[in-house]
Amino acid sequence: FRDVITMDASGDKFRLLYDTKGRFTLHRITPEQAKFKLCKVKRVEVGDKAVPYLVTHDGRTFRFPNPDIKVNDTVKLDLEKNEIVSSIKLHNGALCMVTGGHNIGRVGELIKRESH
Repeated sequence: FRDVITMDASGDKFRLLYDTKGRFTLHRITPEQAKFKLCKVKRVEVGDKAVPYLVTHDGRTFRFPNPDIKVNDTVKLDLEKNEIVSSIKLHNGALCMVTGGHNIGRVGELIKRESH
């Protein structure tokens, strides 16, 4: 999900997304958009020798991240340099896509968050 796929024969670039029925679909993107990827932050912890790090949804680990980045935020990764370019906070009013459950693939504005 959210990966960049390149067709070598034609040179087309696609991003792998969900449609509203939960199936994978390819969305055509420009070469500039193919240079980055959005990743959800799953863990932010302190490792050995007090080194802070974060782990994204696809298993990437980044040492010494920005201290403002928290769990459930989204980071924009530069795929060529493999580093974090910017971050997007998960807050009320943010545009987001549902990635699990019966509403998978739907895009909308975040109204409120419930914790159970």
